[in-house]
Amino acid sequence: MHAYRDQYAQTFNLGRGVVLIAISADSVEELAAWARDDEFPFLMASDANLEAARAYGAVHSSGRVTNRSLFVIGPDGRIAYTATPFREVDPTAYEELAAVIDRLD
Repeated sequence: MHAYRDQYAQTFNLGRGVVLIAISADSVEELAAWARDDEFPFLMASDANLEAARAYGAVHSSGRVTNRSLFVIGPDGRIAYTATPFREVDPTAYEELAAVIDRLD
């Protein structure tokens, strides 16, 4: 999440034309505290029951946790890009993501 925060301006056009929603199995209270403490400039949503994770196939084979997955939904409501798992420590992953977002403009 820190990489998203740190690259928000460049990768996500400062939120212009892009809505970034980080979805986590953590509780609303945990996410609110984390977002406030770490100054995340994007939305965070709780998926404590893993409903969204199941719908997008992001539940780990154990069934109890989620994989680090990333989905870009285009303006038409369709999935425009999928990274499962998302390689959050690989700088080229953010370059690929930025390129996808630029193409959606």
